[in-house]
Amino acid sequence: MALRIKRIYEPPSPDDGCRILVDRLWPRGLKKGDAQVDLWLREVAPSAELRRWFGHDPAKWEEFTQRYSRELAQSPEALQPLLQEVRQGKTVTLLFAARDTVHNNAAALKAYLDARP
Repeated sequence: MALRIKRIYEPPSPDDGCRILVDRLWPRGLKKGDAQVDLWLREVAPSAELRRWFGHDPAKWEEFTQRYSRELAQSPEALQPLLQEVRQGKTVTLLFAARDTVHNNAAALKAYLDARP
């Protein structure tokens, strides 16, 4: 199993495997047909309140990941479609729209999933 993250504005690649968008909102300026998204899991994205609080401020990153992890733990059913793909041993690419390729919800979600048994 390979779990990756990738900015949705980057060109799709055959190496991406199952492409899952993990943002609550559809990315600006991107046509749905051009994105080649296999699943759009809005429910695993951070809440609107948490997104606004974070504001992609790297200084808030550690606290953001903790709060986001708590949100994910409170709704494990939202993760099931994603976990199903991972358990099948497929390559899964978590897609995100944020400009910051280090401090974004997909990176936090990947870290959360990597820490699971």
